[in-house]
Amino acid sequence: MDFTDEQIHRYSRHIILPEVGGKGQKKILNAKVLLVGAGGLGCPVGYYLAAAGVGTIGIVDSDTIELSNLQRQIAHNTERIGMNKAESAKLTFEALNTDVKVIPIKERLNKDNIMDIISQYDIVVDGSDNFPTRYLVNDACVLQGKPLVSGAILRFEGQVTTIIPKEGHCYRCLFEEPPPPGLVPSCQEAGVLGALPGVVGALQAMEVLKLILEQGEPLKNTLLIYNALQTEFRRVKIPRNPDCPVCGDNPTITELQDYEADYCQMRF
Repeated sequence: MDFTDEQIHRYSRHIILPEVGGKGQKKILNAKVLLVGAGGLGCPVGYYLAAAGVGTIGIVDSDTIELSNLQRQIAHNTERIGMNKAESAKLTFEALNTDVKVIPIKERLNKDNIMDIISQYDIVVDGSDNFPTRYLVNDACVLQGKPLVSGAILRFEGQVTTIIPKEGHCYRCLFEEPPPPGLVPSCQEAGVLGALPGVVGALQAMEVLKLILEQGEPLKNTLLIYNALQTEFRRVKIPRNPDCPVCGDNPTITELQDYEADYCQMRF
């Protein structure tokens, strides 16, 4: 493909980077990235990927916008309260960059639909806010061999890791099973400082762009932890677990489970 004059101007700060150049920008324009969630993390991730020119961005989110979301979910606004989040994000990201096609998927991911959805994308970004979805996304990406950039936030702390199946760890190497419900509070229960998702989401977007461009070192086998109050980053090595039930040498999870049911049953 040849760049238009407008594209050369829009992406000029990318094109002059030796690590990107015209060839790298074309990779970005041809990339297909799926965002799981259009909330605190999905909004900044999507904003930066759209600005960078990622050609196709799928967004999975069945929720609607509430007033309490607007303290941190920067792709939405007051006038859109009650609108589906994926639809709202589509309006915002496509208004930012007309090169970008945003596909809203207004349904909740489950074991019956996730494999078909993620098969259409190159990279998956998990910005979900619950453990059943995180484990579902992890297992599906490992089974399909899809790179996954996972992020999490709570109160004043965030975490980011990049999972590349067959090359490093997966989420279950880090946390083999989800914690019992009620043990770890949600953002709704414990709160989150509004700017924190911006930091973590920008880090996730950077990981995606590095994967697309095949530049730098992704957070493979590494958990990056950000403490906002101390302005401190820590890197924790997470080696692949050969006994991991999904990515190990002899996996016991070879097909997707009923994650919601399994998680709920842990209450009793």
